[in-house]
Amino acid sequence: MLYPVYVHKDENTAYGLTFPDFDGCFSAADEMQDIPQMVQEAVELYFEGEDMALPQPSSPEQWLGDDRFEGGYWLLVNIDTSKINTKSIRINISMSESLVNRIDAVAKKQHLSRSAFLAKSAELALSDEY
Repeated sequence: MLYPVYVHKDENTAYGLTFPDFDGCFSAADEMQDIPQMVQEAVELYFEGEDMALPQPSSPEQWLGDDRFEGGYWLLVNIDTSKINTKSIRINISMSESLVNRIDAVAKKQHLSRSAFLAKSAELALSDEY
């Protein structure tokens, strides 16, 4: 989904990135070609562990006249929203009773619910894949 990103740069500085649709979210990129990657990373971190609705993208025209966005320029950057959707969904899975018991025991030691433990374990396993 294309979101507006405000880019500002002074001499001898990185490209500063501000996201008007994500209040308080910002980033920087040393090189212009790094902007899309830094945008994606910043937005993923912004939503990490949060239960916020993903806003619809605004347009740069909506921000004209806003003092925070003067002296730079706008880019529309494609953000992979599938990586930042924070809405939890219920799933139904089957596993052996002994495995469920082991999961519950470890989750309890970590002060986690079964769901939180499984989500954390899946995140760890998938982080090696990407």
